[in-house]
Amino acid sequence: MKTVVTLPELRAARLELAAPVGLAPTMGYLHAGHLSLVRQARRECASVVVSIFVNPTQFGPHEDLGSYPRDLARDLDLLRREDADLVWTPTLEIVYPPDFQTWVTVGQVAQPLEGSMRPGHFRGVATVVAKLFNAVQPHRAYFGQKDAQQAAVIRQMVKDLNFNLELVVCPTQREPDGLALSSRNVYLNPEERRAATALWRALSAAQKAYQQGQSQAERLREAMRAVLQAEPLANVEYVSCAEPDTMQEIEGRLEGRQALLSMAVKIGKTRLIDNLLIGG
Repeated sequence: MKTVVTLPELRAARLELAAPVGLAPTMGYLHAGHLSLVRQARRECASVVVSIFVNPTQFGPHEDLGSYPRDLARDLDLLRREDADLVWTPTLEIVYPPDFQTWVTVGQVAQPLEGSMRPGHFRGVATVVAKLFNAVQPHRAYFGQKDAQQAAVIRQMVKDLNFNLELVVCPTQREPDGLALSSRNVYLNPEERRAATALWRALSAAQKAYQQGQSQAERLREAMRAVLQAEPLANVEYVSCAEPDTMQEIEGRLEGRQALLSMAVKIGKTRLIDNLLIGG
């Protein structure tokens, strides 16, 4: 496994990689969810590239950029075990030089839900991912379903800007009790960790209601709210039953359509998101 920092180093190393090349973009502090992306890329591609960069432009002014967990030595050891070919660990100045002034802004799909709660977040995501795609030139790029709206935003960007790659969205990886794996789970104390299972329990309650014949979108949202409101440590930012490609809320019945159930919830000071696809 080769590790590079600068763009010239990356471009030289990229020329040596056999095609197809798969890219797993990460912000580091890797967990089993990240590693599942690397493994799928390993199965499907001749060469696997992983980027590690904590992207400041997708954090809001009062979010956790300064305290976001980092452990590069551990990350590199994990990636070595997964047989990654190339790891790019650019510095802030490489990704955003002092005179940087170009941004990628995706429209409607980036506006509701996370886009509404975190203004500017998806501009930062789209810009850094576009830069990663341009720098690495992958044939396939691997993202997790846990960040479902992010995947939808990137899919729209890939389509609109004619990136010559395939976007692969991999299943959410969970703890045995259902909690979606996230680098931010490390912030949870034991009581908060127990309370955090409310997200999966809420999604499961809505899924069960749907399986039992409930197809009214608002009733499914109510099923999620009921579980979350019963958890004293949960502070709900939103619950949603939306079209998976547009993130627009579904009104009335699902009528056989696929729907994305999703939510953002603060457990103590830790903001968690989760989602589940149903129907279709």
